[in-house]
Amino acid sequence: MSAPSTLIDVARMAGVSPSTVSRILNGTAKVSDDKRIAVQAAIEKMNFAPNQMAQGLKKGRSMTIGIVVQDISSPFFDETLRGVDDSLKGTGFASVIVSGHWNAEEEVQRIRLLLARKVDGIILLSGRISDEDILRFAGTRPIVSTGRELHTASALGFKLDNENGAYLAVRHLIDLGHRRIAFVTGPANNNDAAERMAGYARALAEAGIEVNMNLVAEGDFHEAGGMQALNRLFETNQQFTAVFAANDLSAYGARLCMYRKGIRVPDDISLIGFDDLPGSEYTTPPLTTVRQPLYDMGRIATQALLRLIDGGTVTDQIPPVELVVRETTRRVR
Repeated sequence: MSAPSTLIDVARMAGVSPSTVSRILNGTAKVSDDKRIAVQAAIEKMNFAPNQMAQGLKKGRSMTIGIVVQDISSPFFDETLRGVDDSLKGTGFASVIVSGHWNAEEEVQRIRLLLARKVDGIILLSGRISDEDILRFAGTRPIVSTGRELHTASALGFKLDNENGAYLAVRHLIDLGHRRIAFVTGPANNNDAAERMAGYARALAEAGIEVNMNLVAEGDFHEAGGMQALNRLFETNQQFTAVFAANDLSAYGARLCMYRKGIRVPDDISLIGFDDLPGSEYTTPPLTTVRQPLYDMGRIATQALLRLIDGGTVTDQIPPVELVVRETTRRVR
């Protein structure tokens, strides 16, 4: 097997200096079209691939970014990570993924671990670490976080409008004639869950419907929690014609609970979720939900981090949430 081609080999074939080839690859060279074409032709003919790590070391970089997720098995984070991965293609950067498990102390430990590995920046996908801790770590490496608002030269946050998303979901049910709307919430100590509770309450208040806490059952953003929460409502003999679940996984669990009780969705009870996970289009029946731009969130967060690493500014915004009407909601008979 022949040795891989080097930058010097490319320069010799193209009839230019090695420094010219390097500057063309870095996009900093001002050369004639003939020289540029010659270099590109030599690169293709010799199948030359520049050593990204070596280029990174010259700039004092490791060419890696750290990603802190909360639940690596969750389809919510899986879709966001797909956006991260696609945005890293062709950049020369690789990712190191760790999990914080919704624990602030563990998130701090994972960020310290990533910084010890000399990552060039960190993407924090949700989490419970404090803004103060993020700003402190951002003094070492730039950090982009989702689920919070941060606006500094080295720390940015992209936050979705959870309150408005929940409002859209409940408003949809009200527009269909529902007035007794049960709510399977997220965990009590979760900011996203609290904001979705606020959206639920606002939609009811606008329609002149008093919030009935007997129709509110705490879930945990997982399928089993959604099933158990709805089962508790049935055990207390609460009457309702619709269920708003604080996320799609909870809606899946609520759907299973109703199936086991012989309750038809949406003929007997309407159901709506929040997230629009890839599988929600293929439930039986397909789930009406509020779409979070999960893929775009990963893509935009990654592009923002790369700009911060290069010392640039960021003006990108996350697309808004939107209602996706499918087949689990219907007008009250």
